[in-house]
Parts: sequence; structure tokens; C-alpha cells
Amino acid sequence: MQNSSIVGAGGAGFPSFGKLADGADILCINCAECEPLMYTDYMLMREEMSKIVEGAQAVMAYTGIKHTYVAIKEHRAHMLGYSDDQMLGKDVSVKLLPNVYPMGDEISLIYQATGRIVKPGNLPITAGVIVLNGETVYNVCEAVKEGKPVTEKWVTIGGDLPERYVVKVPVGMRVSELFDILGVRLKDDQIMFDGGPSMGKIVDPAVAVITKTTKSLLIIPDSARCVKNKRVAMDDMLRRASSACCGCTRCTEMCPRHLLGYPLEPHKMIRVALNAAAEDHPDLIKTASLCCSCGICAEVCCQEISPKDVILNLKGILAKNKMRFVAGNEEYKVSSDREYRMIQSAKWEDILGVHKYDVVPKYLPKKIKASRVEIKMSQHIGAPSVPCVNVGDVVTEGQVIAGLGTGLSVPQHASISGKVVFVDPTKIVIEA
Repeated sequence: MQNSSIVGAGGAGFPSFGKLADGADILCINCAECEPLMYTDYMLMREEMSKIVEGAQAVMAYTGIKHTYVAIKEHRAHMLGYSDDQMLGKDVSVKLLPNVYPMGDEISLIYQATGRIVKPGNLPITAGVIVLNGETVYNVCEAVKEGKPVTEKWVTIGGDLPERYVVKVPVGMRVSELFDILGVRLKDDQIMFDGGPSMGKIVDPAVAVITKTTKSLLIIPDSARCVKNKRVAMDDMLRRASSACCGCTRCTEMCPRHLLGYPLEPHKMIRVALNAAAEDHPDLIKTASLCCSCGICAEVCCQEISPKDVILNLKGILAKNKMRFVAGNEEYKVSSDREYRMIQSAKWEDILGVHKYDVVPKYLPKKIKASRVEIKMSQHIGAPSVPCVNVGDVVTEGQVIAGLGTGLSVPQHASISGKVVFVDPTKIVIEA
């Protein structure tokens, strides 16, 4: 897995081999795809479920894990013809999740699929669980069974478009070239998200490239609520938070992590938005590290404050001080109100203003070719990869072009055959 450069394909990019620790008895395959408009894992399950199962079984064989749950939201499972506890292979079964957001958060998923609570600030392995994304275990199968490193990415192209697609493209392909091939054109009043409309980032398609963590490219009108909220500058949001909060506590009452018993209270984080106490005494804000950045708090606020953004700013203070909240021996109990406060997926799409764009995309089975790729050295959490090729070198698809960095790291491989035209510590550019 390390040599094949497999990282979390769901968005975080953690080197997946680093999760294979002793002590787990359950593997959860996260196919919840909780963000609206995304169909990447759905299409992988529809077209390549056998490889997802084989990848899971390879992980089980290596770790000694006894059972795997392929966790899918109910409505997607019904579209695919799967039912709860249906066996997909030896020791691999389906686990249906409710149609709520953010069920793809691994802490929520683990509780929903297994009934186990991961203590605040702890890793899933402490609860005997390893979580991997559906595309990640697909890549495990490709590596273990066929010897193929990660050179391609499955991506949803969706949103406000006349035709939506799920495609396979070379890692490092320019989004502008991909859109030219597909005939995708952005209008003046549209933007592009890399990722979902809740947690994704607004990026420029003219300069963006596909990375190993690119799950979707969504075209959304800039009038949609999910776009407007992301365009408020951090300084403006902090000022708004410090002056306009009415103390209603609704953000805390709806926080998914708080409902799981975590000591995260977004309304209290608001109180220190512009307070020097957070800088002077970061131990007071350690629970900010427990936030999963789902954004529910921002959408339920009656004052149009984004506690998520305030918490993101506080996380920066904690990171600077190398601090985070880690639970001790305390017991944590799930709120009795949790099942009544979870937000239905369709309702969440309405809140964000994207419901009408939720259309099952067309699957294009043939890998799209790129004339040029830009392979980034930091497509993963941990140390950047180190280039081992020079300008002018001719490389073939699958060839190692960058080795491991010092510490937690993975190598990089050429995603197309061609000539190296640019190398620096941050990226390698190859022309076909």
C-alpha cells in the first residue's frame, strides 16, 4: 500500500498504510458519500464492487480483522439493490446508514455502523475499528492483485450542468483540459467546488489539477447559499461572531459531534472569537480540535454566523501551540436527542440551495487521456515526496518519479507516459 502510493481517497489524504495498526476487529468501508451531488463511490460500487470487496479482504488478511462493513446510505443502497446485512463476500457485509448529513464523518459512521464511541481526540483504532474509503480499498485491490500503483482518480463532474459525469482521469490532469474534453463550460455566474458544497473549496478551474483526494468538481451558481457563506472573509466573520451572537445555543444543539457526547460547544467558541484569551490561554479552547467542520452550525445560525469558521481560526491557535483535546478515562454518552436532531440529506441539499442539481451522472468507463499532468509532492498528510527524476527524463506510466519523504510519506508515480518538463520540490510536470 505504501509503495503503491495509496492515500485516503475520500478527501483527507492520510497515507492508508499508516492505519493498519494492531488491535482492530472491524473494518468500515466508508461509502456514505454524505456531501450532496457526489456520486463517485456510488459509481465505484455499481461498477467495481468486487474489487472493493477484494481490497477489504486483503486488508483483513493483513491485519487479522474479522469482519468488514461496507457502509452505505439507505437511499443509495436501495438504488444499487443492496439491503442491510447482505453478504458481499466472505466476512464482508452491507451496513445501511440513515440518509442524514454528515454520516460520512468517520466518528458518526463508526457509531452508526458498530455502536462504538470513539473517545474525543482518539483514533478509531482505540475503538477496535479501521475506516477506509471505498476508492481506497479499490486501490488496495489494484495494488495487491494487479501490482498497479495509484495513477488515476475517479471523479464526479456535477452540479448546474446539462450533463453530469463520473470519470476516470490521470492524477495531475488539468481541470481545464478535462472540461474541454467533456464540453463543460462555466458561465459568468458560476463557480467550481473541489469537493462538496458543504466542506469543499472554491477553486479556479483554469489552474486546478486533479489530485489523489479530488472526489468531485461541482459547478454551482454563485447565488446559492453554500457559495455565499464561503465568500465571507474570516476577519469579517470573526467580527460578526463577536458582535451578533444572541447566545441561543442552537449551533451546539445541532452539532453532530456534540450529539455523540463530545464536549464541543460551538456557542462557547463564539464567545472568544476576537478575545485575546484564546491566544494567551489556548488550553481554554482545546475542544475546538474536536470539530469535523461539517458546517451544520453555520446553516442553523439565525444571525448568519459561522461557528465553523471561528473554530477553524481557533484550531490555528491550537496547531501553533501543538495542542489538542484528548479524552482520558471519562465516559461519554450519546445524547438521547440525537436521532431527532439529525438533518436529512434532502433537507440539507435544500438548505444549501443545490437540491435541483442532484441527478445521477453518466458513467464514462474509458480512462480519459491527458496531454500534460502536474504531479504534486504533497497530495497526502505527512512529509512531501522527494523528486527522483530530472527535466528531460522520459518516463512511463506507473514509474516512480518521487520517493518517500522523511517520516510518514508515500512515493509518487507517473500517471502518463511522456517527458519530464518541470521539476521542483513541490511538483513534477510531464508532457505526453
